[in-house]
Amino acid sequence: MKNSDLRAIPSVDAILRTPEGQRLSAQFGHDLAVSALRDVLSTIRETTKAGEEMPPAAQIISKADHLANSWISPSLLPVINATGIILHTNLGRAPLSAETIAAMDAVSGAYNNLEFDLGSGKRGKRSVHAEDLLKRLLDVESAFVVNNNAAATMLILSALARAKKVIIPHSQLVEIGGGFRVPDVMRQSGAKLAAIGTTNRIHLKDYENALEEGAALVMNAHHSNFKIIGFTTEPPQSEIAGLAHSYACPYVYDQGSGALLDTMPFGLPHEPTIQEALAGGVDLVCFSGDKLLGGPQAGIIVGRADLMAKIKKHPFARAVRADKTCLAGISATLTHYLKGEAVEKIPIWRMIARSEEDIRAQAFDWASQLGFCQVRAGFSMVGGGSLPEEQLPTHLISVSVEKPDQVMRSLRELAVPLIARIEDGKILFDPRTILPEQESVFLRQVQHVFSS
Repeated sequence: MKNSDLRAIPSVDAILRTPEGQRLSAQFGHDLAVSALRDVLSTIRETTKAGEEMPPAAQIISKADHLANSWISPSLLPVINATGIILHTNLGRAPLSAETIAAMDAVSGAYNNLEFDLGSGKRGKRSVHAEDLLKRLLDVESAFVVNNNAAATMLILSALARAKKVIIPHSQLVEIGGGFRVPDVMRQSGAKLAAIGTTNRIHLKDYENALEEGAALVMNAHHSNFKIIGFTTEPPQSEIAGLAHSYACPYVYDQGSGALLDTMPFGLPHEPTIQEALAGGVDLVCFSGDKLLGGPQAGIIVGRADLMAKIKKHPFARAVRADKTCLAGISATLTHYLKGEAVEKIPIWRMIARSEEDIRAQAFDWASQLGFCQVRAGFSMVGGGSLPEEQLPTHLISVSVEKPDQVMRSLRELAVPLIARIEDGKILFDPRTILPEQESVFLRQVQHVFSS
């Protein structure tokens, strides 16, 4: 390497004065273009010192363009879910209905009456936007929406049981996705854990013994993503509620999955619903908005007005409150249930309700169009912390390849990433979870990857 080689490396200013440099600055903004050029030129200095030839000016611009573009490209992207897992936690759980998306778009693109009473012209409360719908739908006294169900659980415990005892069965001291542990939540909320029974058997007497020693709450958590089978006992909610009320102790149920519809007509085991919990005497129920409810991420608390008043006034409520887009989306989703159109309008319920025969016909149609696939029977899963391990019969498009992991990587690197699954060395695509509006993109991208 000669000193003249290093002196030949152009300066950032010199590059920016060229037409290509001006285009780079116009595309990314002056500061970002300068940063990208500095990084590229710094690398070129090191490689030139190591004896490599300096790249031409066009290549320098191209490298800077690529680098700047990588900085501003979004990391959160829409993908095609061909896994057959309807509520895929890693893929954003529930896709939203067209009406829900429109409602969220409407309030995010303009000013809105989030905390403004249009009748009086004075300041209002954001909680009213979804509360009235929840009260009408579930026949409850009060409701409150926060940003997720973990926050809802924490808020309930903080507002109603700080420094006080909360009774909960040993079988429900679980850890769910993301390291969310019930005992840790209780500790953070300031509540005192009073675990009763054993891992597999809880009797009403266990509750009574604990209540005799005093407690602020009795709490149950739905087994949303695990099962305890075999020699098990658990008293019904109505008996727990009746006993808790005889000791003037509120009964709280973390229902989790947000089921408002009976799952049995769709060939699935019965999933406890929010309505059943309320009918059984539960005082407060909290649940997710983005699981079986089929809406945006949210935590929803419904139940007794006197308990809800304490929750709404608690300082933590402001930290976890829902924003304008969440409230608009939850309201639109709840409206589907009120109008009796949830199965037709909410994507996850359309997927759950879809018949095996319909999926089979579509799979054979797609296989015929692609020309290199086979169709085989298989199973879809509900997933997402709801109905653990429960399956729905489906038909899968199967493609045999020599290096499935390598092909899967290629599928993930597509313009619209395509997420499939591997089984017995074959790549499988489940039509059940591919949205209708993604069909043409799916077929085009699969054709491209496998033809190459």
